[in-house]
Amino acid sequence: MKEVCPKIHPALRHVAKKSPKITFHRKNLWLISFLLRLMPATRCPEDVLVKNSFILGLDGRRKVRLRMYKPRTVDAPIPALIWLHGGGYVTGKPEMDDWLCAEYARKLGILVVSVDYRLAPRYPFPSGLDDSYSALKWVASHSHQLGIDADHVAIGGASAGGGLAAALVHLAHDEQEITPVFQLLVYPMLDDKTSLRTDIDDSNNVTWNHKSNRFGWECYLERRRGDDDINAYSVPARREDLSGLPPAWIGVGSLDIFHDEDVAYARRMKECGVECELEIVPGAFHGFDLFDHEVPVVQEFRRSQLAALRRHLWGARASP
Repeated sequence: MKEVCPKIHPALRHVAKKSPKITFHRKNLWLISFLLRLMPATRCPEDVLVKNSFILGLDGRRKVRLRMYKPRTVDAPIPALIWLHGGGYVTGKPEMDDWLCAEYARKLGILVVSVDYRLAPRYPFPSGLDDSYSALKWVASHSHQLGIDADHVAIGGASAGGGLAAALVHLAHDEQEITPVFQLLVYPMLDDKTSLRTDIDDSNNVTWNHKSNRFGWECYLERRRGDDDINAYSVPARREDLSGLPPAWIGVGSLDIFHDEDVAYARRMKECGVECELEIVPGAFHGFDLFDHEVPVVQEFRRSQLAALRRHLWGARASP
């Protein structure tokens, strides 16, 4: 008999208990963002160099901050990963993912560039995508300076950053200025129509619930969520033709609010001839991997990401 309320994975129950249960809305967003700004950067491994750089955005006037992670000892040229942090399109900063980006850099021997893109509701679509595309173009055009191979650049992100990564892949494909070789989408926020559903059970949505999801999309789309004529770059799931996109890895928990939209997106990519590896973690909720890196199910989730990145970024070449 099917359970009405699926159970959280036994190894993740202690994580769920200590995870903050917050519903995002306009009255508390300022406080969440303020507390996030006060959060100190994670101390990265000594063998990874971390630095901030500022580049000009697409308008040629405003600056976009890039936080870069690179192994101190590495033979150039190396592959690169453009990374986009999560936060429901309304909050977040690169420092949130210091540990993760440093791990990608040191274990794979690559440059990771995390983009401090603009956030809604002050900066709705297409501000964040414009910032991300400016970062991608800058990295590709400064490959010699950065010591990277411009022909081996991947795009990745988590949650809203995963949705933004998918949109960035679409834009890069259409503009044909840069050709990413891979996309890493970690429980990506892909479809605004999920926020219109009335059948979603919120009982196990520990970190990002249905109300927060509605709020995030309303801010990013300026209250146009669910509209039929919405710009497909703002909602990756709205793109009709996914053919020609680079290979993808999508990972999501079975209890994640984005589970159904992520599975549907993976299926559509495969139907369009795009190689897509889908990793579903039974009993895992949204953001389950952020709180305890020692949990075996979290470690396996990360190993799957690393293996996919290594395979597509390095190919037949030797990696660290």
